[in-house]
Amino acid sequence: MKLLSRKSITAATAVAVLGGLSIAAAPTQAASPAHSSATAQSSTTAPDLTPRQLAKLPLTDRHLTKHERRNLAIVLRDYYVAEGDHIDVPTFVNSFTKDGVFNDMVPGVAYRGEALGNVLPYMANLFPDVHRELKRITVNGDTISIELSIQGTFEGPLQSPAGTVKPNGAKIDVPTADFWYLRNGKVEKFNCFVGYSTMYQQMGVNIDWASAVNKH
Repeated sequence: MKLLSRKSITAATAVAVLGGLSIAAAPTQAASPAHSSATAQSSTTAPDLTPRQLAKLPLTDRHLTKHERRNLAIVLRDYYVAEGDHIDVPTFVNSFTKDGVFNDMVPGVAYRGEALGNVLPYMANLFPDVHRELKRITVNGDTISIELSIQGTFEGPLQSPAGTVKPNGAKIDVPTADFWYLRNGKVEKFNCFVGYSTMYQQMGVNIDWASAVNKH
């Protein structure tokens, strides 16, 4: 998740060095708006984004307030630490409020507290090179909406109700929509809509509609 031509930015591509946050600018990379040192970055000292950095992002509106820029920096950092090359679970978990929740909306699964730590490893186990291409970003106060694609290579086993699906090296490019809701520099709610039907098809997993029909 190619709108705005090649200014589409992968979840590791926003990159400027702002205190503990690293937000780069290389469209060929994966999401890079955070650095390993971001673990020590507290929400109270959230970095700001400069006009030059914002110009490299696929924003629908570049006239952001300082508060909005800082919110965006936090979200970009979370994308960065979800990349296959530099998974950083503590930084991701610590970006949420104490009652914060990650909602995987399509299957209807919610992660809170310690369970938030399961979100990144799950995707990284399936797709070790997982990265997210950000196509369109809309910032409105404490709400950030993003159209993106989740990309990677199917190299880890997938557990299913019918058993284990063995990896086959298939490439995925899955349409996704993310909605982030922040409060006082922390993520209060993150709603993620992943095109799972597309993802499974690209992985070589076909839904058996016939068996469902034959049950009736």
